[in-house]
Amino acid sequence: MSKETMRAIRLHEFGGPEVLRYDVVPIPQLEPGEVLVRAHAVGINPPDWYLRDGYKMLPPEWRPAVPLPVIPGTDVSGVVEAVAPDVRELSVGDAVFGMIRFPSFGESSAYAEYVAAPASELARKPARVDHVLAAGAPMAGLTAWQFLIELGHDHPNAVQPMTHRPVPLGAHTTVLVNGAAGGVGHLAAQLAKWKGARVIAVSSGAHESFLRELGADEFIDYAKTPPEDVVRDVDLVVDTVGGPTTGRFLRTLKPGGALFPVFPLGFSGAEEAAKNGFTVSATQVRSSGSQLAELGRLLDGGTVRVAIDSTFPLADARRAHERAARGHIRGKIVLTVP
Repeated sequence: MSKETMRAIRLHEFGGPEVLRYDVVPIPQLEPGEVLVRAHAVGINPPDWYLRDGYKMLPPEWRPAVPLPVIPGTDVSGVVEAVAPDVRELSVGDAVFGMIRFPSFGESSAYAEYVAAPASELARKPARVDHVLAAGAPMAGLTAWQFLIELGHDHPNAVQPMTHRPVPLGAHTTVLVNGAAGGVGHLAAQLAKWKGARVIAVSSGAHESFLRELGADEFIDYAKTPPEDVVRDVDLVVDTVGGPTTGRFLRTLKPGGALFPVFPLGFSGAEEAAKNGFTVSATQVRSSGSQLAELGRLLDGGTVRVAIDSTFPLADARRAHERAARGHIRGKIVLTVP
């Protein structure tokens, strides 16, 4: 390869993990406000395989047009290699992490050796956190942050007319996290504990000790006990699985409680929610360097930690996606960049 080219994973067609190709491509050119990051690690997230599949999980009228070939991925941790002339907040040599250009579908391009990123979407990497851990944090951490702590943006929401508003958390609140061992779930549980809430973690039995170590006050193995059959008077349910089954958690709420499905499509309990004064709300996570900096301080201090399910070299992105397809992920899957 020349000094103008790099290795990257690209999609030339939509499909299963087998369509991920390890290509030689040009190193991206900087636009105003951007920095060039030499990637050390890249986080994997559900939108990566939604893109790879051609967004089949969305209704046809919602599927964005994505020009091929395209480099997938949003989450990166690395070192600044170059900066645009107008960038003042970052310098060459800074270690940074971030979620890049989300949700501008098909334009984030993080599965690569070099990533051009808006400086405003990056934060300095926590000094006590390595690149693999940092790469696992951005999308999952920002999703949990914007659902639970602060929305931090005023973009309209395609799935609901109202603006999402986090529920105030403290010692007086009980939060149930469904899918608590996953990427968003394990960070949401920790953020709720940081705010002083009592946390009920729902996951498979294999993750009980892991979630109790993260601070869960109560654990429910969904394979043995449906949580909606035994839990009542919860202030907030964060359902990181979501989809058509999320309405079952309405019966766990106290009057005036809230259900936040991370994937809200398919929810059919609007009438029941309105009748009981429940709030059902979701939001689309957005890139934010400033919020990531706040999360980074919690990571640096050990208040919140990122769990790593597995790592794969960038060239083996296909195997990483195959691992994701098997499910029961504990924390995050990360690609390492040589």
